Amino acid sequence: MIIGKTNLGEYPVLLAPLEDITDSAFRSICRKHGADMVYTEFVSSEALVRSALKSSIKMIFEEKERPIGIQIFGNNVEAMRNAALLAEQNNPELIDINFGCPVRKVAMKGSGAALLNDIPLMMAITREVVNAVKVPVTVKTRLGWDENTKVITDVAERLQDVGIQALTIHGRTRAQMYSGEADWTLIGAVKANQRMKIPVIGNGDIDSAYKAAEMFNRYGVDAVMIGRAAIGNPWIFDQAKAFISRGEIPLLPDLSERIAVSLAHLELAIQKKGGHKGIIEMRKHYAGYFKGLPGFKKIRLEILTRTNFTEIQDILMNLA
Repeated sequence: MIIGKTNLGEYPVLLAPLEDITDSAFRSICRKHGADMVYTEFVSSEALVRSALKSSIKMIFEEKERPIGIQIFGNNVEAMRNAALLAEQNNPELIDINFGCPVRKVAMKGSGAALLNDIPLMMAITREVVNAVKVPVTVKTRLGWDENTKVITDVAERLQDVGIQALTIHGRTRAQMYSGEADWTLIGAVKANQRMKIPVIGNGDIDSAYKAAEMFNRYGVDAVMIGRAAIGNPWIFDQAKAFISRGEIPLLPDLSERIAVSLAHLELAIQKKGGHKGIIEMRKHYAGYFKGLPGFKKIRLEILTRTNFTEIQDILMNLA
């Protein structure tokens, strides 16, 4: 799959943009463990054009994280254009527009998935961003607002016509949020549409190497994107690629490897965000790293009370 000048190879497996999750530390860990491309947390266009420091920091990345996309969101054409220009200054491989976030603080303010209720504005924003920047522009969206408005097949063609170079589709409506099962049939229909010439990336419920392979085989997508299943589980990318390309049965990482990678992740978080903030923000990952470990719930509660790297390191090392 090629987007612009970036060749992601055959059957690429990508890390989805996740707010409060896909920071620089986590992106680095996922790239090391096989993610073919990563994305920033989503960046508010309105905050970015107001020079909000938190939003600007979200766009900072290291060379080892490449290839990387910066994702922006908003509902104002001019603000989105200016935000795209600011994002481009960081020289990402692409700029991704978020037309899929379902959370209330985004969608209820007219951004993210809310643009599925205003297709003309969605197209106006996309056209303006495409025309403003020289890097490829892509879009991530959903099937529609609700069960009665699954407009993705039409929207996909129109987004292609205004110039995007790839489209990621999450197989749920906004009304579903993250509940129920993702419906990949419409993702497959978009890919099968002979008018579609750009890569189509599928997203939703890919929680194993087997599921990733199934979605490639059944729906013919150009790439798959993994989100929540990667939290505390960066090995899923290497596992998926090994199974897809060589038929290797994925082996789960042993406890010593889980400890080592979680500590490496913690060190990166501290390095990039400082001791206190890095330790606090790492807390959301431990449940994933040690999922299924007997008695870990109690140990995790103990970790949550610690604000010192050495103390956390001692707790984790004693797991082995």
